[in-house]
Amino acid sequence: MSGAVGQAPAAGVPSVRRSRDVPMLVERARAGDPRAVARLITLVESGDEALPQVAAALAPYAGQAQVVGLTGSPGVGKSTTTNELVRALRARGHRVGVLAIDPSSPFTGGAILGDRVRMQDHATDPGVYIRSMSSRGHLGGLSAATPQAVRVLEGAGCDVVLVETVGVGQAEVEVASLADTTLVLLAPGMGDAIQAVKAGILEIADVFVVNKADRDGVDATVRDIQGMIALGERGPGEWRPQVVRSIASRGEGIDDIAAAIDKHRDWLDKHDELRRRRETRAAAEIEAIALGVLRARIGSLRDGTELSTLAAKVAEGSLDPYAAADELLAQLRS
Repeated sequence: MSGAVGQAPAAGVPSVRRSRDVPMLVERARAGDPRAVARLITLVESGDEALPQVAAALAPYAGQAQVVGLTGSPGVGKSTTTNELVRALRARGHRVGVLAIDPSSPFTGGAILGDRVRMQDHATDPGVYIRSMSSRGHLGGLSAATPQAVRVLEGAGCDVVLVETVGVGQAEVEVASLADTTLVLLAPGMGDAIQAVKAGILEIADVFVVNKADRDGVDATVRDIQGMIALGERGPGEWRPQVVRSIASRGEGIDDIAAAIDKHRDWLDKHDELRRRRETRAAAEIEAIALGVLRARIGSLRDGTELSTLAAKVAEGSLDPYAAADELLAQLRS
């Protein structure tokens, strides 16, 4: 199910490149057709009018994949670690999906880095689907379409979905609300331990990965992270973040990372935390969709006279902004 290379469609099989036949696309995606998966994610990213139909068709497959998020500052080796994790997961026989969120071009809105270029080892593997997604200015290190793209990969039969964030530093904590397990990558000599304190990353990390462990200062970095973990307040039975060393460029420590992910998954299952996290994720999705609809309706009001009339009243002081907002909401409800 490679996202970079796919087989040509068989004779007589309809093309999926521009299709909006959602049942056919989902059926083909379930069968492992990378073009169908790509088309579904494109519909999701573009906010196509068929999106509600896509969501309805994928709903029965929700929650069937383990979602692992990888975040950290630029240069810590997120893409290399993701690449090696894919290799380890494939060795276990898992089907793997990768969503690599890249910075977006200010001119075209497209992804700049294209992480698939750095994961060409898996380009021809039918059990791997890799998709670069543009952040399109969305804060938090993800694309606004990422949750629905995860659902597409779940529907396509992926056992594990790896979500690699954009790599912007202290603001990218949104992945924790999407992932079952969040990996925070750090590297010696980059001031990452201090950055973790500033960013509050201690609260989102389920596993700390100190990558590039062949560098000087790795022991100090590990001690700093362990010291911060020790300062955290935890109740009985609460998860204590693991700290793992790796040299992803050599494939070293990847099995330890996979073992830490497994240990966290076992804890999630034992404490019913997996269900809670996924319900929280679903609530965030519902809220985002509802807010999107409201914004669209407010935008349509801008084309009329009601909002302009209210704005004029607020500007001249004959109406306060809260009362104006109440009137605007009444318009939305009508």
